[in-house]
Amino acid sequence: MKVLKRIDQAIAKVEGWFIVLFLSLMVFLTFLQVILRGLYTHGHMQWANSLLGYVDWSEPFVRLLVLWVTFLGASLLTGENKHIKIDLTASIFPKQWIPYRNLLLCFACVVICAVMIMASIGYVKTEWEFGGELFLGIPTWLGQIILPLGFFLILFRFINMGIEQVVVIFRRKSE
Repeated sequence: MKVLKRIDQAIAKVEGWFIVLFLSLMVFLTFLQVILRGLYTHGHMQWANSLLGYVDWSEPFVRLLVLWVTFLGASLLTGENKHIKIDLTASIFPKQWIPYRNLLLCFACVVICAVMIMASIGYVKTEWEFGGELFLGIPTWLGQIILPLGFFLILFRFINMGIEQVVVIFRRKSE
């Protein structure tokens, strides 16, 4: 249990660093494009248009970073139990049933994430076989590897939460 918690905390730190890095890159590259386009369009500076030609890869790169930030953020928030939830049963069920409900929800989320991992692996494999390129010669599948990785990270977080619920249930039974 403590080992999983330490692994979770280490993963959360790395995710946080990547999110900060990727968001910084997204802001910088988008700002650069806006400035260069403005200089060319409104300032009629030809050199700005020439520079835009050198950074034409930045727009698809920023779109790819949005995908990465989304999955890393979803995983990070799931680990903090701040993910999106629709909780209609909390007010209906008695308090002593909540850990059982949480365990059932964690199990359902693990199953859904496992299905999504398998589907996304199939998608990435298809992209790998197809051999498409994102930009600058980077293969498409390499950018989309976040799909199975992201679902795996979320699955890991739900497994941790499920284990925590099992511990809560057994503590209550032993009291």
